[in-house]
Order: sequence, then structure tokens, then C-alpha cells
Amino acid sequence: MPKAPSKARELISGIDTSGTHPVEYRFTHAKGGNRHLVVVFANFAVTDDYGWSNGVLDPVRANILWIRDRFHGMNSYYLCEGMDFGLEQSVVGVISKVMNALGLTPDRVTMWGGSKGGSAALYFGMRYGFGNIVALVPQFLVGTYVRTVHPKVARFMLGEGVPEENVRAVDAILPDLARSGAGRHSNIYVLSSPQDEQYAEQVEPFLGLFQGHDNFNFIFSESPYITGHAQVTRRNVPFLMGLLNMLADGLPPRLGMVRNGFEEPDRDTSAIEAYLSDTSRDKPTGIAPPTVTHPLPGTELPVNGVYFSGVARGAVRVSLWEHGKFLGSPSVATDGTWSWQLSKPWSKGRHQVKAVAWDADGGHTKGVVVAFTTVDAAVGGAAPAAAPASAGAPLMEGQGQGQLPAPTVHSPVAYEQIAGTAVRFTGLARGAAQVGFRAAGTLLGGGPVAVDGRWTWDSGWPWQEGRHSVEVFAVDAVGTESPATLVPFAVAHATTGAAPYGY
Repeated sequence: MPKAPSKARELISGIDTSGTHPVEYRFTHAKGGNRHLVVVFANFAVTDDYGWSNGVLDPVRANILWIRDRFHGMNSYYLCEGMDFGLEQSVVGVISKVMNALGLTPDRVTMWGGSKGGSAALYFGMRYGFGNIVALVPQFLVGTYVRTVHPKVARFMLGEGVPEENVRAVDAILPDLARSGAGRHSNIYVLSSPQDEQYAEQVEPFLGLFQGHDNFNFIFSESPYITGHAQVTRRNVPFLMGLLNMLADGLPPRLGMVRNGFEEPDRDTSAIEAYLSDTSRDKPTGIAPPTVTHPLPGTELPVNGVYFSGVARGAVRVSLWEHGKFLGSPSVATDGTWSWQLSKPWSKGRHQVKAVAWDADGGHTKGVVVAFTTVDAAVGGAAPAAAPASAGAPLMEGQGQGQLPAPTVHSPVAYEQIAGTAVRFTGLARGAAQVGFRAAGTLLGGGPVAVDGRWTWDSGWPWQEGRHSVEVFAVDAVGTESPATLVPFAVAHATTGAAPYGY
């Protein structure tokens, strides 16, 4: 049971030998429990004589049955071999068996095909009363067409010598069905075009035969992109996919006799181009591209320890993107600094994030890409790092307007590995009077904040080798405490016999 490529639907191939002629088919199950069957007939010169089998039907939710038009190595319009219509009976037998096995009725079946396949869709749809028929650029005079254009097919279908009476008999099949009112209650859709060289002989003379049908629809496609028979269907694929999806959902539209096309590829577009140029936000800017100071290119970070910071002088905001997906847009402080942190852990693996700076007029710079890799957070390791605060940065969740912002920690850098037992903390806490330090809920100490917001603190004791996680918070003159900035780091190469933790 061969399968299609992994991103496509599973294709099941088979052969039914219960009739007088073996019938080869492909089948794919419906998606999402859809209760409809689409039967696809092939046109000439398609791969393996299976029509519409290039993946274009993958989005359609219905069950799909492709029937191969190859019998003894020849095409047959799914009708006959040497005027023996047992071939047709074998084909409709397969359709009926699949329909019945799915528990469907004829009104939930669509016959679909183009050119040769369009003629077959009309024939089987009208002859056996299936609910929907979509015939794209069909031939109504099948005998005349194969004798003129496909003589080998004509000999196979009509017999050696292609007798004139057999040509006339096969020519009459579709017109007689339409004239008799067969398929009167089916929803019939026929597509053709004045640019189709077959239209005048093979389609136009027979449209009047459908006047008494309940829902006959003719789409007359007049497009400069159609230059012949083969382009009619290609030009209309978007419309046809919409139609097929409606039929699969049980919503047969009533279009009537309609026209489409009318494109103007050479039309003057200067007016709209001028408008877009005047109002576009995609304008050049004189500001420099942003600088990303964290994360550094090529670094490896835990999935819950990623934040972005940098400088974008002259900008009002920075937008961050990954593979075309918008991530966030932090404001830029008056000193040009900015920072941003995702509200959830990153997916594990390699990431490439692009940062773009924007000025006040809507102009933007080229993007700066920083590549980094995220890995699983170590078991029992430090808590995630917080992005450094910036005067212009948006408030963190739960932080009210006017509340003292969390301090910025310049050193140690989050997840830094420090050689030696001495750890010195430095940073910035604008508007604060002092900063404090906690670990595991225990106060470690504190220090004053200078007028310009800078601060430093040294615990005065040697730090034990291993991992540490310290919360740094700011306190203003009236005792209001800010949210904490978490600083995870590790001490390595501590001197043997060093004093234990100072807390």
C-alpha cells in the first residue's frame, strides 16, 4: 500500500477485477469526517493516466477516488473498447462499490474531470444520477474528436477502420443524454472559453440542451491568459478549488450562465503606485540598525533563560521577528537602550531572530539577525533570567504605572561562570535609594544607589563553588520595593576549604 510524501494525504492504490475490464484506482480518505466522495476522471497526457493527482486536491476534505483511464495500454474515455460498453460497466461498478462502502448516496458524490475527463464526468454523472458534475472544457462529440485528434484511441474505442456509424453513435451519447433530461436534478457546472479552439464545435452547440435542468451552470472564461484549450482550466484553478470545497460541504452554488476573466495586465498602475508611495510606512530612515547586546551570536541558552537587550539610538521602538512571525516590539529609552523577554519558554533548538529599529515617522532600518541555540534547562538549575529593565521599556506583567522598576544588573551577567570566589555585583537602578540582595528568601545584604542610578555591592565573603541564584531588588526613599531581577550564575575553581555560603 504505497503512501504519498509525508506532507500529503495517504494514497491507497488498487485494482478491481470483478468486472469484464480490470479497473485501476487510487483512493484517499476524507479529512475531519467529511461525508462526500469526489470521483476524478483523467484528461489526455497526464502522468500515469490519473488526472488531478499532483497534490492540488490535498486540501479538499472529501474522500477522493481517482480512476485510471488505461485499458490494454490505451485511453477510452472510460466508455468502450471496440464498442463494447462492458468497460463502462466495470468503471461504474468501482464507483458504486466505493460509494456503498462509505455509506454514501449518489447525491453526495461529485463527478470531476477536464477535457476527456470532463466528458466522462458528464456521462457518468447524467447517466447514473450522481449529485454533482463538474466538466471542464469537455468534448460533446467524442467520436468525431478521437477520430480527428487521437486516431489510435479512435481505433481502440470504435473498432478497426473507425466505422462512420460508430463515430456517429458515440457522438450522440452526451447530446442524447442531455436532451432526454437525464441528470435533470444534478448540479452541473461546465467551464469553457472563447479562446478554447474546441469551444465552437464541441461545447457551444449543446448548451441549449440543458435549459430544463434544475441547476445547470456555465462559466465562460474570457481571460488574456487563456490562449488555448489547455490554459482554460489552469486559469481557473482557484475558482474551481472553491467550487469543489463548496460541493464537498454540501453547498452547491447556483451561478447560472456567467462570465469571468477580464484581467488587464497592461493597465496603467501609476495612480495606485503614487498613493502607496505617499502613504507607505515602508520608508527609508537615517537611523542606524539596532545593536543586539544579548544574546550574543552563537550562544547557547536554556529555553527559559532567553532575553533580548541592545541599543537603537534615534529609534522609538524595536520590532523582533522569527521566520516572518512577529514576536514583540519593545520601546526604546531616551538613552537608546531597549530590552524584551518572551512570556513563555522558547522551543528547544536553533533560532534566528531579526531586530528592526523604527523611527518616529514610521521609517525602519534593515534587520539585524542574531542566531542562538536553546537547550533544556538543567535539572535543579537556576531560575530563568529576567531581561534588564530600561526606562523606556514596557512594564512587566503585574507592574503598575509609577511603580519602581526592577534594577538592571550589569554584572554578573545571567548564567555567567565566574572564576574565583569573589563576586561583585554592579548595575543601574534609577529612582531608587538602595538595592538589596536575596537568595532562597534570605536577605544577603544591600547597598546605596548613586545619584545617577549606579550601584555596586560586594558581599565580603568568598562564594562557594557551584550554582547560585540571587534576586536583586531596588527600594526608593519611601521604602517602596521594586520587582526583583533574578541573576543566576555559577562559581568555578573555588579554593579548597573556602568558607560555606554566606547565607
